[in-house]
Amino acid sequence: MIRVLVVEDDPVAADAHQLYVGRVPGFEVAAVAHSRAQAVRALDRTEVDLLLLDLYLPDGHGLQLLRSLRAAGHGADVIAVTSARDLAVVREGVSLGVVQYVLKPFTYPTLRDRLVRYAEFRAAAGEASGQEEVDRALGALRVADPATLPKGLSGPTLEAVTRALRAAPDGVTAAAAGEGLGISRITARRYLEHLVTAGRAVRRPSYGQVGRPELHYHWVAETR
Repeated sequence: MIRVLVVEDDPVAADAHQLYVGRVPGFEVAAVAHSRAQAVRALDRTEVDLLLLDLYLPDGHGLQLLRSLRAAGHGADVIAVTSARDLAVVREGVSLGVVQYVLKPFTYPTLRDRLVRYAEFRAAAGEASGQEEVDRALGALRVADPATLPKGLSGPTLEAVTRALRAAPDGVTAAAAGEGLGISRITARRYLEHLVTAGRAVRRPSYGQVGRPELHYHWVAETR
């Protein structure tokens, strides 16, 4: 279980973030802090693996908190949840161990996607066999670049469809994927067909007793 400290000065936003984290399997909220001082006290009392950190706090900037934690030897990872769009701040955050940025306002699926990617990155263990395996581990943190996707497809939805496909060892139909993700069958099929075109999935017909065969999509397992 990945234990999360939510650091957010807005009580309404903090409650929402706590609710979102609790809905993602493998994560639990260890504590909630509304200021830098409260965050420090929470870290002294509670074991934490990940900070969900707002950068604008009433008693100091979030990166000031992060600098003090690193100086004290605290190695918790950080996902910045913030309205800050200054790229200089982003670069400094990366140097201090911020592994993801989520810009406000955002929806539950956006945060869920980042948390799932972080969990995949964290789960990578052992010694890498080579550059490809290192790239694969780091790639878990990356979000699909919308500029590389066909018109009308979005990165977050593609990530959700990809996860659903990977979690279905017997394959999935467009209708089942759409129902599970809350999107239409036609939309799900567009994303599944994109994965086929990209070489990440294959389609196979399933013949029933009546009617046309139904297409099942299967994830193409990565080879080492």
